Amino acid sequence: MPRVGRRWLTLFTLAWLAIWMVQLTPLQLLLPLQLDSEISGDGERWVHGVVVSGLILGVGGLVGVLAGPLAGTLSDRTDGTAMPRRLGGRRRVWALGGVTTTSITLILTGFAHSPLLVAAAWIGVSVGVAVTSAAFAAMIADQLPPDQRGAASAAVGSSQALGVVVGVGVVVLLGLSTLSGYILLAVAIAVIGGGAALALPDPPSPAMVRAAGAEHDPFAALRDRDFAWMLTGRLVTNIGNALGTALLLFFLMYGLDQEESAAEDNLLLLVVVYTVFVVGSSIVSGLVADRRGHRRGLTVAAAAVQAVSGLIILAAPNFTATLVAAAVMGVGYGAFSTVGLAFATDLLPAQADHGRDLGVVNTSAALGQLIGPVLGGGLVYAVGDFWLLFTAASALSLVGGLATRIARDTGVPAPAPTTPHAA
Repeated sequence: MPRVGRRWLTLFTLAWLAIWMVQLTPLQLLLPLQLDSEISGDGERWVHGVVVSGLILGVGGLVGVLAGPLAGTLSDRTDGTAMPRRLGGRRRVWALGGVTTTSITLILTGFAHSPLLVAAAWIGVSVGVAVTSAAFAAMIADQLPPDQRGAASAAVGSSQALGVVVGVGVVVLLGLSTLSGYILLAVAIAVIGGGAALALPDPPSPAMVRAAGAEHDPFAALRDRDFAWMLTGRLVTNIGNALGTALLLFFLMYGLDQEESAAEDNLLLLVVVYTVFVVGSSIVSGLVADRRGHRRGLTVAAAAVQAVSGLIILAAPNFTATLVAAAVMGVGYGAFSTVGLAFATDLLPAQADHGRDLGVVNTSAALGQLIGPVLGGGLVYAVGDFWLLFTAASALSLVGGLATRIARDTGVPAPAPTTPHAA
């Protein structure tokens, strides 16, 4: 499989930047503000806002669990040879369909004026994001040799944090309303995501893959011991990450007693710090993973680093410690998401099911990010405070790392060094 150039990686990075921006900006800022204004009031009613926000995000995540792998499976079976040239291939038509669904339902979410309507519209967003993610993730295995998958995974991981800071930053710095924020995100995914889907190459399904797909075991990946443990570790570690990040706005407002305007500004600062360290960690760990070829150990170590962040806040629950924790979380999660995705591509059981299996891998990460607020809301409700939330964030990060450790390291060889020609 030939190596891809800088243009491919740039377009791929922009696509994931848009995907993460439209998924995580509402999670971090728009949905909490939207639901807080509709539910919360005096006294302890803010707790109900936390719980309802978590439930809505969790329901969307459960729907995404089904939509992502299903879209991946259908794209695996999409021939593409009979389609118009601009829509040919296996992945492009699904990417465009996901982008369109996401854009429309984001606007509907902005116009929703009750928790039930918000939930219904957000389910549509979750489906669109899951379909889009499955299509783009499958391109890693379709088009990249093993020694470039770490770099592509770094693009996915770093774009996750950068997407949050761009989305939250624009909304906060421009003083946008929640409706304006949703409309901005809808335009961004339509233009950036749709443009990348049209510009990236998407070859039709190879004849050998079509033949293999005619007779295959649809549950082969889940029955594969190593793939299943990797998937479990990825899910649990992402829940730990979400517990430590998704409810930060509420933590600033009600855990540290900051005014809403100050909390929004400080949330942006936390996101910027987190982003800087995620991006740096993603790039470095991706390069190291491609050079070493063995990815499991790096993935486990990254989960352990992420676990430390929750302990920092528990030891000193103030804003300065929260800034330090955001940096540590960024280092750990940036490396985990990058090297972990590359490790997942090493464990794919069958070429005929790359789209489906990477859809499951990607959905496990997204589901973890959406289960986190549900679990976090319950933990906050149980004790009326945030200490149990950060305790669970650390514990689950460690458990996720241990689950990943059980998966066998396939030992993908690092690329051989280039020998200089004799003069």
